[in-house]
Amino acid sequence: MRIMRKVLAFGFGILTTICFAATSLYCVLFLADVLVPRTIDRGPSVSWPVAVAVDLALVGLFAAQHSVMARAAFKRWWTRVIPPAIERSVYVLAACLALALLVGLWLPLPDLIWSVTNPAGRILLSGLFWFGWLMVLIAGLLTNQAEMLGLQQISDAVHGRVLSPPTLNTSGLYRLVRHPIYVGSFIGFWATPDMTVGHLLFAVAATVYTVAGARLEERDLVRTFGDGYRRYQRDVRMLLPIPRRAARGRVR
Repeated sequence: MRIMRKVLAFGFGILTTICFAATSLYCVLFLADVLVPRTIDRGPSVSWPVAVAVDLALVGLFAAQHSVMARAAFKRWWTRVIPPAIERSVYVLAACLALALLVGLWLPLPDLIWSVTNPAGRILLSGLFWFGWLMVLIAGLLTNQAEMLGLQQISDAVHGRVLSPPTLNTSGLYRLVRHPIYVGSFIGFWATPDMTVGHLLFAVAATVYTVAGARLEERDLVRTFGDGYRRYQRDVRMLLPIPRRAARGRVR
């Protein structure tokens, strides 16, 4: 029975990892308006008040899931309900479901706000779009992916180890800004040669939520890493790569 629980825990962690990869890729293609059947600009046609209400509700649901489940107070309560080892994996799976609902139920508002017709301009904006998501990928790979996806926590529990403490990377892109994943996301939200009303609605709502979420995350990071993170805040900007004294080493 014990072996079965270990197998189920590992299987659950792998499932959430696959879901994360699949929904993340689909979301990028959704914003790029390519390859997938339903995108930010292609889908059912409804009246604009209905589309705005539904789309904002979907973004709000995604934001609420991220913000509530990421808070320390919720985690303390939640880990009395579920095993602490799978808490992070459950969070990742819930995030995947919220994102799947957003891209699956999004109602387009296809009226154009701008459309760049110059070929060089279109290539530049499209290149910026993919650069932004490449930055997200690289920044994600610079973190402890196993920890971020919950696999490390499951592995520690299965092998009878004390759960590993969280780590904070301050090297690579993290020497330029404290949240390069968010900076890359902003570029991906806004860089498009064809900006529709629906795309603008998404970009504004997602940007507002991300900035607000980053501030909440900063509080949690200070609680977790203490003076080490305060020094990092002093040395490196949160979102704009304006030089300060470079952060050094790895804070644990």
